[in-house]
Amino acid sequence: MRAMELKQARQERRVIRVRKKVVGSAERPRLAVSRSNKNLYVQIIDDFNGRTLCAISTLSKEMQAKLGKSGANVKAASVIGKAIGEKARALGIEQVAFDRRGSRYHGRVKALADGAREAGLKF
Repeated sequence: MRAMELKQARQERRVIRVRKKVVGSAERPRLAVSRSNKNLYVQIIDDFNGRTLCAISTLSKEMQAKLGKSGANVKAASVIGKAIGEKARALGIEQVAFDRRGSRYHGRVKALADGAREAGLKF
């Protein structure tokens, strides 16, 4: 296997390992965070019904105006976290299960989680 294939295989194993433990329900949906080098994507998912309750990313029009040029920094992650927290609270969601999708809990992922907590989500 080449280096890139090894890296992708390790990432997939981490995602599976985290997903075995984190399950979203109607009372406590899953807050799934995906990140790329340029953007962040966040969804609140009810796994039992197979529905995405709400989603937001750094590419959405409402966030582009707030973030400006870059969507791949800690400041952008904090803003996205607050926005998803506000959307969830508007839907009546107060508790979520945090799914970091194999990413380490530091940097952008931690800033997003802290922003969501500031907006009133509990996890």
